[in-house]
Amino acid sequence: MALNCGIIGITNTGKTTLFNCISPVKGEITNFAFSATKSNIGIIKVPDPRLQELEKFQPTEKIVPTTVEIVDIPGLTKGSSRGEGVGNKFLNDIRNADALIHLLRCFDDENLPHTEGSVDPVRDLETIELELQIKDLESVEKKLGKIEKLERSGDKDAGKNADVLRTIKNHLENFQPARSLELSDEESKYAEDLFLLTAKPVMYVCNVDEKSAVSGNKYVDKVKEALKEEEAEILVIAAGLEAEIAELEEKNDRNDFLNDIGLSEPGVNKFVRAAYQILNLKTFFTIGPDEIRAWTIKEGDNARKAAGVIHSDLERGFIRAEVMKYDDFISLKSEHKCREAGKLHIEGKNYIVEDGDILFIRFNV
Repeated sequence: MALNCGIIGITNTGKTTLFNCISPVKGEITNFAFSATKSNIGIIKVPDPRLQELEKFQPTEKIVPTTVEIVDIPGLTKGSSRGEGVGNKFLNDIRNADALIHLLRCFDDENLPHTEGSVDPVRDLETIELELQIKDLESVEKKLGKIEKLERSGDKDAGKNADVLRTIKNHLENFQPARSLELSDEESKYAEDLFLLTAKPVMYVCNVDEKSAVSGNKYVDKVKEALKEEEAEILVIAAGLEAEIAELEEKNDRNDFLNDIGLSEPGVNKFVRAAYQILNLKTFFTIGPDEIRAWTIKEGDNARKAAGVIHSDLERGFIRAEVMKYDDFISLKSEHKCREAGKLHIEGKNYIVEDGDILFIRFNV
């Protein structure tokens, strides 16, 4: 699927600690600002308890979860767009991300000094947002300069393009991210090639101390207040604590640890699922005695495209899809019972696959 989420934030927020909790690829952790020389990329398994529920009624040899790509992008700072700190070296990694996870430091630690001298997640949020807006403004102004030359020559399409770019430019100059600007589909196409940093969907994660893992703290409250108009998703995670949980090899030990601190599951599980959802990805299942597997599709994909995710031959020779809803299968406990109850549907290539659908593809090549 090749879609990914980039973890961004001020340096020394705990991005790599969080990344290491979920990724088989480990990034180097230091207490020094701007010590990272490259982004870390990990293919992360998406925790989905539905897989284990399916196995209860369809015994199988193996379970295969779906995955999402997470990129740990080294920390930025005030002036990054002008070359401060790591400069704009990693802004291209942000530009290539399909969605952003903004990690905010919401904990105190004398051994991990903040580059600004104090902990203030709202200030940090505004700092990063401003740096991205400045970079976007540069991109818009550069393109606008070229388009205005065509506009002066009488090119009508260039005129429409220029009007859209001026609207975006004005929006950014008013310190607003591009994602909060409502454009029509036709207008949006004029800015597609800019890959604006502030146009990407964003999820915010508050990295807290162990004591605040369940109910947050004063820093989290400030973040929620600052973002109340944005209606953004905000998660609270104690990355240091999650790192301790991840080191426990036995499932029972992890469960005991979670129970002791009042969590029902590791916070990183919610984090990975939220990253998957912010990319507008959906999951469908194939089930059988050899394998139960979760597959990834984009929201709005049809049955034929879903077949192609499994194998190109299935898409090329697609005949029909036999579809059961997850809830129906779990309630009735077998494919046979779903057939008897009329809960197994035959769908054509244009059927829009829904999250949790169980598919069996009929094809001929």
